[in-house]
Amino acid sequence: MAGQVKVKLRKNDHVQVISGRDRGKTGRIVRIDRAKGRAVVEGLNMVKKAVKQRKQSDKAGITSVEAPLGLAKLMIVCKKCGPTRIRWRLDGERRSRICAKCEGEL
Repeated sequence: MAGQVKVKLRKNDHVQVISGRDRGKTGRIVRIDRAKGRAVVEGLNMVKKAVKQRKQSDKAGITSVEAPLGLAKLMIVCKKCGPTRIRWRLDGERRSRICAKCEGEL
């Protein structure tokens, strides 16, 4: 039985793809699947999908949708210094994510 992957990234984080077809592109995380270790990033890793007409108002055909990317291919982007790793800072009971380069709050 597979457990959940420990993930430092969260929904709505601004990330950059570091390997693969979309290398260098940035986007916002829409959804994270911790069990599979994958994330859907807005506007990246687009694939074609055939869609069936469900209602009278829906349109059938081939559309582009975002496919999940592996979490190892994503790196968080700091507002000040760009792509970076994440470190943790403990302030009493509160645990916050900080940039590994400039130590700014993420």
